[in-house]
Amino acid sequence: MSGPAAFGRLIGAAWMLVRNDALLPRELDLLYGGSVRTLSRVLRLFAGRAARQGRPGERLARSLERLGPVAIKLGQLLSTRADIFGREFAEDLSRLKDRLPPFPTDLARAEVEYALGRPIETLFASFGHAVAAASLAQAHEAVLLDGRRVAVKVLRPGIARRIYEDAEVLALAARLVDRWVPPARRLEPRGFAATVIRATELELDLRLEAAGADELGEVMAKDGYMRAPAVIWEGVGKRVLTLEWAPGWPLSEAGALTQPDLDRKLLADNLIRAFLAQALDHGVFHADLHEGNLFAAAPGQLTAVDYGIIGRLGAPERRYLAQILWGFLQRDYDQVARVHFDAGYVPAHHSVAAFAQALRAVGEPIFGRAAADVPMSRVLTQLFEITALFEMRLRPELVLLQKTMMTVEGVARRIDPDHDIWAAAEPVVRRFMARELSPATRAKRLMGEAELAVRNLARLAENPPVPSAVAVVEQRGDGGRLLWFALGALASGAAFLGGLALR
Repeated sequence: MSGPAAFGRLIGAAWMLVRNDALLPRELDLLYGGSVRTLSRVLRLFAGRAARQGRPGERLARSLERLGPVAIKLGQLLSTRADIFGREFAEDLSRLKDRLPPFPTDLARAEVEYALGRPIETLFASFGHAVAAASLAQAHEAVLLDGRRVAVKVLRPGIARRIYEDAEVLALAARLVDRWVPPARRLEPRGFAATVIRATELELDLRLEAAGADELGEVMAKDGYMRAPAVIWEGVGKRVLTLEWAPGWPLSEAGALTQPDLDRKLLADNLIRAFLAQALDHGVFHADLHEGNLFAAAPGQLTAVDYGIIGRLGAPERRYLAQILWGFLQRDYDQVARVHFDAGYVPAHHSVAAFAQALRAVGEPIFGRAAADVPMSRVLTQLFEITALFEMRLRPELVLLQKTMMTVEGVARRIDPDHDIWAAAEPVVRRFMARELSPATRAKRLMGEAELAVRNLARLAENPPVPSAVAVVEQRGDGGRLLWFALGALASGAAFLGGLALR
C-alpha cells in the first residue's frame, strides 16, 4: 500500500472511532483533564447515531472489529484486563476473542480441499459448521476417518491482503508518533510496530503454527502445567491446521469457571507456572494466552490452542528475567535494580540506589496481597511514571514477553480474584535459579564462552584485518605464541572443569 493510501486508512480509522464515540467516550468525561474534556466534546459533535448505541466497550468492540485483525488483537489484549478497565468494559470486548462473524462453511470446505490437495471426504468422516471465529481464522469441529474428534482451523479468505494493509497503517502510525510525540519515543513505537507486524505475518502460514504447537507440546509435557493438542500432520497446509479436540471449556465461555470439581486456584497457578516454565526453562512460549485460546477442565487442567504467535528468549534475557522475578520474590530491590542496570534496561548515568528505592515503592504495597486487593491501574500508572523518570526505553525484543505477561496475569486474576502471582511463580523461578547457579551450569556456560572465543579467533586468523592476528604473533615472537597458548589453555581448562561438574 502506498503512503497516501495508508494515511487515508489511518484517518478513516480515527474517523470511525470518533463516529462511534469510542476514542474519548462521553462516559469518562469526569476523568479527563480540562483540555482533553474540551477535545472530547468537540469530537462528539461529529459522532453518528451509533455513538448513542451501547456501552463504551460495545462501541469500541464494533469499531475494532471493522478496523481489522491488528485492531482486533489490541481489543483482545484490553479484554483480559478487567482490573484496569473495569469488568463491564472487558466483557464487552471479550467477543473479539472467538465470537466474530464466521464465513460460510462451504467456503471453508473448499479452502481445506485446496490447501490439502485432496477431497475432504478422504480425511474427514464429518466436517461441521464453525464453532469459533476470530480475527484471522475460524475453527470447525470435524471427525477423522478413524473416529478421532478434531478441530480444523481455516484462514479467512483474503486475510493476507488485510494484514498487509493493517501493517502499513500501523507502521505509519508508529512513524507519526515517533516524529511528533517526543515523550513516547522511549516506548520505541517503530520497534514495537515492527514486532507486532512480524508476529502477525507469521500467523498467515499454518504450517508454522503446526510446528509451534508440536514444539511447545513437547515443552509443556515436561512439567504438566499445560498441554497442547496433538497435531494431525496429514491435515496441515499453508491455510489449514488440524489438531486433536481440546478437552474442557474455553475460558471465554461463562460456564468454564463453574464446572463441577474445578479448582480455580490450581488453574490460575498452573497458568502462571506454565508460562514461566516455558519462558525460563526453554526460552520458547505461547505468546497469545487470552481466554479464547485456553480450555479448562477439572480439576485444574489447561489446554492451549492457537500457536500462531510464538515468543522466544535468548539465554541472557532468560537469566535477567529470572533474576528480576527472584529479586522481587526475596524483596531484594537492590538486586532487582542491579539486574536492570546490568541488562542495560536503565541508562548507566542513573543511580542504582535511587532506582531500587523506586522499585520498593512499587513492590512493597502489593507484595503478598490478593489480586483483588491490588489496584492494577494505579500500579501501572506508577510503573509508567518510574520508567519515564529513569529514561527506560521499550525493548522491542521483549515486546511479546511483556505483552504475554500482562495477558497471563489478567487471565489468572479472572480465574481466581484472590490469586497470589508471587506465590504461584516462586517454585518455577526458584528451580531456574538453583539450576543457573549450580557448578555444572556455570562450568557449561564457561565452556561455551571459551569455545566461542576460540572460534572467533580462528575466524579472525582466517580473515585477518590489517595488521593481522597472525602478523601480530609473528612480530611479537614468544610473547605472541604465549598469547595463543594462554587462550588454548583457557579453553582446555574450561572443558576440564565442565567435565568434572557434569559427572
